[in-house]
Amino acid sequence: MSGIYWLASYPKSGNTWFRSFLFNLQQNGDAPADINEISTGKIGAHRDWLDEVLGFDTAELDHEEIDRLRPEVYRWSLRDNDVGYHKIHDAYTYPSSGHPLVSCEATLGALYILRNPLDVAPSAANHWNLNIDETIERMGQHDMALARNRKGLPSQVRQRLLTWSEHVLSWVDAPGLNRLIIRYEDMLTDPITTFTQASHFLQLPTDSARIEKAIRFSDFKVLSQQEADKGFKERPVKAKRFFLNGQSGGWRNKLTPDQVQRIITDHREVMFRFGYIDASGKPL
Repeated sequence: MSGIYWLASYPKSGNTWFRSFLFNLQQNGDAPADINEISTGKIGAHRDWLDEVLGFDTAELDHEEIDRLRPEVYRWSLRDNDVGYHKIHDAYTYPSSGHPLVSCEATLGALYILRNPLDVAPSAANHWNLNIDETIERMGQHDMALARNRKGLPSQVRQRLLTWSEHVLSWVDAPGLNRLIIRYEDMLTDPITTFTQASHFLQLPTDSARIEKAIRFSDFKVLSQQEADKGFKERPVKAKRFFLNGQSGGWRNKLTPDQVQRIITDHREVMFRFGYIDASGKPL
C-alpha cells in the first residue's frame, strides 16, 4: 500500500502537537522524541518537496501555476510504495485543472484537526505577530493565504486558507474523501479515546500502553520545556513562543466580549455544528 494521509488543520489548531504524538508513537522510544527531530513527512506546501519532484525551481512560477502542479507532485509519491503522513494547512481546494489540490489518487485519507476559533484567534495572533483584532479579521477573509508574499522566497509556497469556516467545511464536507475529524478539545479531555481513534484511522499501532506513552511524551509541558531548553525550528521568527499553554477555553481571559461576538457572527453555523456554541449563539 502507498499513498498519503493528510494531517490537515487551520493554523494553531493542534497539528504540531498531533505530529509530536504521531512521531513518538512511531519511534516507541524510552524518552520523549526531540521536537526538532519530528519527522512524519514534509508539509504539503514545502518548496523543496515540489522542486525535487518537478526537477526545476518553483520560484519561476506564479501561485496558480504551482497549484496546478501540486497534485502531480503528490501523485508522484505513489512511486515510493510507502505511506506518508503529511501536514497541510491549505484548504481543500480545486486549482484551475478542476482536480483536488491534494490529488485523489495519492490520498489515502485526511485526519482533520478542529479547534474552537475562539481559542485559535489568540494563539494565531501570537504566531502571526498580529493583534487579536487583526487576527479575527484575517480569520474572516475569503482570500486569506499563507506565504503569498514572494519577497525573500519563503520555504513554503502559497497556501490558500479561505475563512476559518470555509477551511473547516472544505475538508469535512469534501465529496468522496476518506476522513476522520478530531477536536482539539477532545484531545485534551479524552486523549486515550481520541488518539487511539486517530491511530486506528491512520493504520498505526493502537496498543493501549504504546498510545498512553506517546501521549505522555507529547504532553504540552514536555513540548514547552523542550522549546525553552533548545528552541524550536518551526517557531516563526517574530513569535515569542510556539508552544503556549495548550489549554482549551483560554479565550475567556484573552478576548473582549466584542471580539467574542465578532468571531461568533463570522462563524456561527460551523461553531454550532461542532459544539462550540449553543443554538442561541452562546459559547459552550
